[in-house]
Amino acid sequence: MIKTIDLHGIRHKEAMESVKETLAQVKEKGSFSLTIITGNSSVLQKRIFNEILEDSVYTYYIPSWNLGQIIVEYMEL
Repeated sequence: MIKTIDLHGIRHKEAMESVKETLAQVKEKGSFSLTIITGNSSVLQKRIFNEILEDSVYTYYIPSWNLGQIIVEYMEL
């Protein structure tokens, strides 16, 4: 499953909650790829990395073709 969440215009606190909720929802359904659109906010990207993705079961990266997004993937075995 491929899903996208757009965080443009959302305050950081609400954006963080939205990311947490979305990750929990899509993980329940099994393997997924989630594109998180952050725009130019490197602060928000850093918070998502540090507070949500580090030490998690997800693989994630910022694609070289669009620095304003984070790709998060989960493969259920």
